[in-house]
Amino acid sequence: MIFTAVIFWISIVALFHSYLLYPLILRLVAAGKKAHAPVFEPEETLPSVSILMSAYNEEKVIAEKLNSILANHYPADKLQIFIGSDCSNDRTNEILHSFAKKHPEIINFTAFDERQGKPMIINQLSDQAFGQHPKSEQHIFIITDANVMLGANTVFQLCKHFKDAKIAVVDSNITNPERKDGSGIAKNEKGYISREVMMKHHEGKAWGAMIGPLGGCYAIRSTYFTEVPKGFLVDDFYIAMKALEKGGKAINELEAICYEDVSSKISEEFRRKTRISSGNFANLSVFWPMLMPWKGALAFAFLSHKVLRWFGPFFIIAAFIANIFLAFAFGGNLFYQILFSLQTFGLFAVPLLDFLTGLLGLHLAPLRYISYFLAMNAALLKGFFNYLKGVRNNVWQPTQRNIS
Repeated sequence: MIFTAVIFWISIVALFHSYLLYPLILRLVAAGKKAHAPVFEPEETLPSVSILMSAYNEEKVIAEKLNSILANHYPADKLQIFIGSDCSNDRTNEILHSFAKKHPEIINFTAFDERQGKPMIINQLSDQAFGQHPKSEQHIFIITDANVMLGANTVFQLCKHFKDAKIAVVDSNITNPERKDGSGIAKNEKGYISREVMMKHHEGKAWGAMIGPLGGCYAIRSTYFTEVPKGFLVDDFYIAMKALEKGGKAINELEAICYEDVSSKISEEFRRKTRISSGNFANLSVFWPMLMPWKGALAFAFLSHKVLRWFGPFFIIAAFIANIFLAFAFGGNLFYQILFSLQTFGLFAVPLLDFLTGLLGLHLAPLRYISYFLAMNAALLKGFFNYLKGVRNNVWQPTQRNIS
């Protein structure tokens, strides 16, 4: 009975800490910290920037993406774009060839004839960039996705922090457009991303230990860049954690604004989160030593922000099974019976109610948030078992792009 209660409460506390207590701790610690300094001013000599981007069948967004980069307020002689088409079979290559012809001094385009996946393309593009700019403290990589649009000052806002030699990684502030209707999960994903951005910002401000960029657009000092091994799906997390492992600092810059239109289809997000989950556990197999107590704040942030969440579905399952025994074994316990009723309602009745009300055109926020939380934890669980089966390659199908 005592052992079962321990399992139940450890599971509940782990979930409570990761989702509620840790963000509060972060906010309190970061509140007492000054803004990061020193930073470059626009009139100073700025570092050279190589933008690395892999694209696969991005004809819907690639022109807008390149225009958003070219429109940035950053010295043209300090900026180059290295873009690789991962064996695209739509109009992506045609569009990229056209841009490269117009801007040969900035855009370096490679059309790869074999599908390799984003990490392998980025590895090869980094080699191209190093061929033109040897590793140096004042050479910055910006790694970005084709569907993430840059604001006019994003490049400068990311790069200004590299005046401080301790800074290795700077993440952007990815925002998402509002949808007029309440259908789908875009609102939930938008809320999730907004909370993640603030948590990463507070981690960087508090300890210089932002645990992984969102991945859509981030900068890394080229001397801290590490190529991603074959079979690793979540390349941005691997690259950033390697930088922290080497002793660099990672922060988030809220003024480095980017725009990403997330999918409103739960099936698309479930597939994406499943893939990310597989990559998370692959990364954990490499970076588990960073959880050791002597790593200090870095270990605390890694455990609280990431590892406990990755094991979230196991905590949910353990708490539910333990609650069954606590509620009904040994003559029963009213307190745990009430908790069991609440758990059962949340795990099973809420998703059903959300589905039924959705059929009627009603999208109730509390039901939708709980359903989203459970669906994403189900994706984490599926991703864990996919990881155990083994990841054969880095190639995956991007989520469907929305058309404005």
